[in-house]
Formats: sequence, structure tokens, C-alpha cells
Amino acid sequence: MNEETHQKLMQIKRSFRLLMNGPTSQSMSQKGIGYKINWGVPFIELKKMASEYGKDYSLSIELWKEDIRECKILATLIMPAEEMLPEITEIWMEQVKTQEMAEMLAFNLLQYVNYAPVIAYQWMASEQPLYQIAGFQLLARLFANGQEANERGINEFLDQASTALQGDNMGVKHAAANCVLRFADLGEEYEKVARMALRGVFDV
Repeated sequence: MNEETHQKLMQIKRSFRLLMNGPTSQSMSQKGIGYKINWGVPFIELKKMASEYGKDYSLSIELWKEDIRECKILATLIMPAEEMLPEITEIWMEQVKTQEMAEMLAFNLLQYVNYAPVIAYQWMASEQPLYQIAGFQLLARLFANGQEANERGINEFLDQASTALQGDNMGVKHAAANCVLRFADLGEEYEKVARMALRGVFDV
């Protein structure tokens, strides 16, 4: 890490103390949202910080290495999407421990990478709940941005969504339901296809 990046990292970590939200941090700890350090800084404050620092690959890499909630969220906000290589994505996703971070990674960064559809379908079919959540939330963003799937993609998505909606993981069910609704928003034909495929499973 060069000196400039190191100084920025130190400055960011100091600023978290000033923005600390004790009740939020405590509430997250009680719900089992575990990081080595969690300052409870609101997302809106982190977005402001991200806009001040701008896109910065080196700083993003160093922030992600910290086992601190706010550092990891900030990393997803300042990583330039065009520099987020698939192998880095795999490393980051392997290190995701919470539903919040899986969603942040998808919303803040991965919806903008050019290989987003590939990982969305891969992760949606994973056995691991956090990967499934990230996959469905990522695909939901792609649908919301107007990206349409081909017939094979639609069938695969609806099969995975049906399985997820009948599972017992609430985080995965919520992500799948959200994704189905974004799919239906693509148009009347999509809504009809979803309703037929998920009859008796989910009301579209």
C-alpha cells in the first residue's frame, strides 16, 4: 500500500468514530450482524464519504481487507466497476459474512460490472444462502435496469425462484420474491410467464 492510500485509510477510520451510531451498532450486534468492529454509521453518511473520495481502486482494496462494516461498505461504493475483475469479485464474495454485505455488494457495485448476468445466475443456483441472496438481488437490479433475459435464462431463473420461495431461509425468500416482482415489471408478458410458473407458490 502506498503512503497516500495509507493516509486516506487512516483518515477514513478516524472519521468513523465521529459518525458512530451506538444504538444502531448495538442493535446490529444483538441481531448477530458480526464484524470485528461495527460503528453503526448510517448508509447515507457512507455515500457522502464515497462521493468525497471518488472512485479509487487501491483504496477500495485496502478498505475491504478491514474487518469493519463501514470499511467494507465504503469499498463497494468507491471501487470502479470497470476495474472489478471476476477473480476479485470471487474473493470478496467468499469473505461476505452477512446478508447486509451481500446486498451492498450487489447493489453498490456488481450491478455495474459487465459480467453481472453470469455471476447472478451462478450465485442464484448456489447452495449457500448468502450467494443466493446476492444472486437474486443482483438479478433484480438488472431487471430493474431494463435488462431482459432470453428464454433459457427466464426458465432457469423461475425454476430457481420457485425452489427458493419454497425454502425456509427468509433472507433468500425475500430476495427471490423481490427479484420476481422486478421481473414482472418488465412487462405484461413477463408478468404472465411468472404467474404461470409460480402458481401456488407466489402471488405475482
